[in-house]
Amino acid sequence: MPENSGRGAPAAANGQEGGGGKSMFQTIVQGIAIFAATQFVVNQFFGSKTASTNGGSPASSVDFKDRPDATAVANYSAIPLNIVPIWPEDSSLDVKIYVSSLNTLPALSSLPKDSLILDEKDFKQGDYKDSREIETTIAVPKDVQHNATLWAHFFVGLTGSEIDPKAKTYDPAKAYHFQRPLNHYNAKKRVRKLKNLLDKNAEPEEEVEEPQGVQIASYYHPNFTLALIPNTGTQAWRQMHPAIRSNIVLEGSGARDASGQNGWYYPVFYLNTFWQLRSHMMELNDTVTEVPLKFKLYNLVNWQYSMLASIDDSMKQQQQQAAFGAPSPTGGDGSEMEKFKEILLDTNSYLLGTTFVVSIFHMVFEGLAFKSDIAHWRKKKDVIGTSVRTILANVFMQAIIFLYLVDNADGTSWMILAGQGFGILLEAWKITKTVDVRLREPGPDSSFKFLPYVITFEDKHKLTEKEKQTQEYDQIAFRYLYIVAIPLLGAYAVYSLVYETHKSWYSFVIETLVGSVYAYGFLMMVPSLYINYRLKSVAHMPSKAMTYKFLNTFIDDLFAFTIRMPTLHRLATLRDDVIFFIWLYQKYKYRVDYSRVNEFGQGGDSDDEGEGAEKVEGDGEGVKKALDQDTKLLKPSAPVASATGAEKKAGAKKRKS
Repeated sequence: MPENSGRGAPAAANGQEGGGGKSMFQTIVQGIAIFAATQFVVNQFFGSKTASTNGGSPASSVDFKDRPDATAVANYSAIPLNIVPIWPEDSSLDVKIYVSSLNTLPALSSLPKDSLILDEKDFKQGDYKDSREIETTIAVPKDVQHNATLWAHFFVGLTGSEIDPKAKTYDPAKAYHFQRPLNHYNAKKRVRKLKNLLDKNAEPEEEVEEPQGVQIASYYHPNFTLALIPNTGTQAWRQMHPAIRSNIVLEGSGARDASGQNGWYYPVFYLNTFWQLRSHMMELNDTVTEVPLKFKLYNLVNWQYSMLASIDDSMKQQQQQAAFGAPSPTGGDGSEMEKFKEILLDTNSYLLGTTFVVSIFHMVFEGLAFKSDIAHWRKKKDVIGTSVRTILANVFMQAIIFLYLVDNADGTSWMILAGQGFGILLEAWKITKTVDVRLREPGPDSSFKFLPYVITFEDKHKLTEKEKQTQEYDQIAFRYLYIVAIPLLGAYAVYSLVYETHKSWYSFVIETLVGSVYAYGFLMMVPSLYINYRLKSVAHMPSKAMTYKFLNTFIDDLFAFTIRMPTLHRLATLRDDVIFFIWLYQKYKYRVDYSRVNEFGQGGDSDDEGEGAEKVEGDGEGVKKALDQDTKLLKPSAPVASATGAEKKAGAKKRKS
């Protein structure tokens, strides 16, 4: 991996960006699959790059020195069909690089000495061990400070040949010249204006009218790699990928072989900017008078070059389209691959492979958790053991996160927003499964008499004793949770207001609330654990969905301990694990016999669709009688759907009779 990446900002992602990482990996896998499929289709329908065409056989057998005279060539084609290397694959080259703001250079002897940044002799094509590096500092011309292009002019020739096109002894059969820009024109990111909301002494900002539309600026990265691509062989010019074709320089005289259809090209040099990250670039303006420059010259394997050039070209097009408002495939600002490159640069290869695998598991577990959660709630007929207040709190917290993402929507993918919106709808649907949501006129004792209608939650049916107990325990648990959570929220809000800056009062409220949501997380499971403890049962819990969710918390722990972050933040990730182990202990202590119908009317594995409750409903009156007989076998004090071996045998004998 080239060293030009630098070691900049960490590739860390907090809880707020977790969903971005998922969409990012999906985008990468999709891009690789599309690239592979495209290559397959091109090879199948158009043939490989070494295949001959109807316009004439490839010129690989014709040496450039033995080319026919231009007057003897019939059917001359200005655009060649096939092209072959003009020099032998093991040629030794001289390479010079000049830096200037001029697109066309005068005689090289007239240029200032400091404009020559690289002068290498006898660089062997195909020698992967041969690597040349230089580090220097270059002055930034005045016109480049005002958005002009900073050009690098590359002069390449066979060792010992004249490489100055202005010289009399210059021979285009032995040398050539091309240029590449060293600066990038990228869209400026909008800067969020933050301020301390309590600072009354701050000078009022002048009302400056912000320019409309996309603002483009010139950016510069100090590290470059110039890769020579050996073994490129015969190429089908008209079928090449545009990113590959842009790096090929055709033979200058336009010579063709006897067919008039095939030509030659010079050695391929690729100015590799794939690993140049936006976060490591500097903006070129009046304050920048000189910049550092590090250049590396080396040989790069052909297949790596094809992949890097194609992906880099696609990324730049997506970023340009996103900057001008065109829709991005991921709905973001085109920076998803940029974040992925940061991960590649800042992460150990073994750790990166592990991260990629567990990220896939994270997506799978999240999908399974959604499926199991929906299956459980579809079959739930009562509110025994269900913390309605927790569901309402989850809706509130999901809504807060959604508003936060919208408030910071500049770099948020629509896939993240859509996933968050679906989570809100799922939690709201759970409310309709536990209580009836109605619009009623406010009563005489209501605190909202000024409103024409208020939202009320009404029981779906007359509550049983167990359901009343559940409501009571839920109320007690939340009472204690409020005693702990509200002071912490207040303290965090005061700290944030005094010491931090915010865009507005609205942003302050949303950021404070979302900070508390991310901090508390699975602490909202505490009321459910308390209800389990008081009911002495976990039969009403969606076991599979809980297991999948907690497996994802362990994956989050892995990310927390592999990504650089404060120690206290790492310790905070363990809070979910504590909740999980408490739930595991409860599940062990209040065991459920899944071969029987429990005290909540659930039979078999209540999380499996097509089993359990559906099976009970389909067995008719005989099953109901068996259930009644089984219920009589339970001890009066046993609140759990469990039975001893003797009770099971007795129940089995009665069912047989």
